[in-house]
Amino acid sequence: QVQLVESGGGLVQAGGSLRLSCVASGFGFGIDVMGWYRQAPGKQRDLVASIGVGGDSANIADSVKDRFTISRDNGKNTVYLQMNVLKPEDTAVYYCNVRNIRYGEVYDYWGQGTQVTVSS
Repeated sequence: QVQLVESGGGLVQAGGSLRLSCVASGFGFGIDVMGWYRQAPGKQRDLVASIGVGGDSANIADSVKDRFTISRDNGKNTVYLQMNVLKPEDTAVYYCNVRNIRYGEVYDYWGQGTQVTVSS
């Protein structure tokens, strides 16, 4: 059974830091891309950052590029999001994502989400 379990969200003051973790399990067929998305109330879910299996193809949204870092540990099937200099506009539910491509088909898997709230 495929499962993504996020942790590390919470309440932090502006300028603070948080580190999100996501452990993936049940992917006996491998994991291609791991990433983080976020969704604020009334807004669509947007990509924050993603990283390929080799760790050398990180993709980070312009709005967080100088403050957030994504990394992954393939041995632990875990992806991390280090968030520094947090701003109130970073407040959202953060979702872990695994994207696999098999025979030309894209398969997306999602965690349950973790709330990040940044107070001003």
